[in-house]
Amino acid sequence: MAWMLDDDLHMMRPTVFAGLAAFFIVALNLAAADKPKTSGPSSVWAAEKDGHTIYLAGTIHLLREKDYPLPDVFEQAYKDSSKLIFELPPNSEGNGEIVLRMRKLGTYPEGAQLADQLSADTLKRVQEWSDKNDYPMSAITRYRPWFLSLTIAAIEYQALGAESGRGLDAWFEKRAAADKNPGAGLETVEYQLTLFASLPDKMQEQLLLQTLSETATMKKDYEDMIASWRGGDMEKLQEFLYRDADKFPELMQEFLVKRNITWVAPLMNYLEKGERVMVLVGAGHLGGKTGLLELLKAQGCSIRQLGK
Repeated sequence: MAWMLDDDLHMMRPTVFAGLAAFFIVALNLAAADKPKTSGPSSVWAAEKDGHTIYLAGTIHLLREKDYPLPDVFEQAYKDSSKLIFELPPNSEGNGEIVLRMRKLGTYPEGAQLADQLSADTLKRVQEWSDKNDYPMSAITRYRPWFLSLTIAAIEYQALGAESGRGLDAWFEKRAAADKNPGAGLETVEYQLTLFASLPDKMQEQLLLQTLSETATMKKDYEDMIASWRGGDMEKLQEFLYRDADKFPELMQEFLVKRNITWVAPLMNYLEKGERVMVLVGAGHLGGKTGLLELLKAQGCSIRQLGK
């Protein structure tokens, strides 16, 4: 699903994760420009309470070389922060044991296979995707639907030049490491892996079907989403990311709503302690009635968009 791109596809980073993944990608339509515009508002907000401030930066986990340089407000928030907070702790993608665990959780044991778990229609669509992309069915016959869904999305976006190594999270991880700035995570890798692995069979098939459906319009959708993100048009971005959300309420609840609610407590703790942190989470987590911006407002915070 579209909203998975900006979030959970960081689970498919080339070395380990592309975090969840996947969400939840952008640059004004750049056909006539050599470089993207960097001035003005973007997907960065300040949450303020009792004289204390934290920054909330909506990230895209898969970006292209031409999506840089970033909007200036990201640099502004970074320079005014003493610590970076990501969805996952920095360097999570560097652990080879996690790669093996992810593949183990995403693969059926000997004797079970994907064809036995999917409806005939879904299996037919998987075969069509396999034939079109010259990706042998023999390579995915034991993939669980959630793992195949992330694999398909990662392959499709890589074809567009969008890679996790160029994603906003990865860029800031490298920047912070070079500057020796501390970083932390809101969740653990194990939690995100378990989130996928514990999905019921029905929800896994729904996730796979939605991913397959989106491959047809992925190129245009990607450009539109990047444009909304880069310009900080959260209303348009939310409309795009969640246009099919009503078809998958259980997935929305598990991957977004519950996690947003859980994150409020640590974010408020940073505020109350007066730690000026930059929080980098998938852009899909910020907007909407159950997004972090509204949830923090409910805690008495004032919210302002940087660059306005």
